[in-house]
Amino acid sequence: MLFSLIIPVYNRPDEVDELLESLSQTDYKEDFEIVLVEDGSSLKCDDVLQKYSAKLSISYYYKENSGPGDSRNFGMLKAKGDYFIIFDSDCIIPKQYLNEVDKALKENYVDCFGGPDKALDSFSDIQKAINFAMTSFLTTGGIRGGSEKIDKFQPRSFNMGLSRKAFEASNGFGNIHPGEDPDLSIRLWNLGFETKLFLNAYVYHKRRIDWEKFSIQVNKFGKARPILNSWYPKYNKLTFFFPSVFIIGFGLAVFLLIFTYDYLLKLYFVYFLILFIVSAYQNKSVKIGYLSIVAVWKQFYGYGLGFIESYIKVIVLKQKPQIAFPELFFKV
Repeated sequence: MLFSLIIPVYNRPDEVDELLESLSQTDYKEDFEIVLVEDGSSLKCDDVLQKYSAKLSISYYYKENSGPGDSRNFGMLKAKGDYFIIFDSDCIIPKQYLNEVDKALKENYVDCFGGPDKALDSFSDIQKAINFAMTSFLTTGGIRGGSEKIDKFQPRSFNMGLSRKAFEASNGFGNIHPGEDPDLSIRLWNLGFETKLFLNAYVYHKRRIDWEKFSIQVNKFGKARPILNSWYPKYNKLTFFFPSVFIIGFGLAVFLLIFTYDYLLKLYFVYFLILFIVSAYQNKSVKIGYLSIVAVWKQFYGYGLGFIESYIKVIVLKQKPQIAFPELFFKV
């Protein structure tokens, strides 16, 4: 089986350098190719590729900007492999990754898989806090951190595998972003394909974002979810409402202080205290424990408000998603 590694990139030559360096250290002995798709970047990474031309088989393509989903599709159309593995450019790949994927596919083949993400010790404290917020069972239920306690796993496109057969049947990613990966997962389910979590196929996801960019990102995640719910009501879950309920509940808890009722606010305090303790223990840092509280608040606040806005516009008012939120759709 020939693996084709599909990497879309937009103005991130430094990230590509780190990613390719990690791939050059792989202990996988079989042939594989890398298909790097430059999505209309003004800071191109073609010069970086020269460093690895003797170590890695790399195909490089430059195209007009049309978003990460379309760029992944473009790369898969150009690829030679039987199975595509998709990475974001801000990932660092452990040397055993491809061997773990190969082993898992041989033991229990599946046409689409996803793997978890972790943080390296070299990551900044904010990156580690954001990683905790995005992967902890206490926040997302662990769906990004490797939890198998869910009925159907939805792979995320920063670390995702897709067979050529599944790609050709589904036509790959749609033009919504973010949300293109759960959209693809659901369409694959409807076509009869299965998805699976490969727990040992993890990557180090660097997420080079500051607090402002993180808030914008999770707000878009919140806006995308009601759109997906409107497209695929069968897969709607009450847990998708949790961040919005969390934010509304916090506002109610503060309001109730007027009437000297503080029990609800105390529950929030206990929850944040647990977050602090767990994160500080996992990261061996009190500072990261504190920053994780900040990250989780921004995560719930941004996602929750985005979800409410989108729910009102798309579900209640029946607005067309492309008109209500044009910033979530790339024109291809």
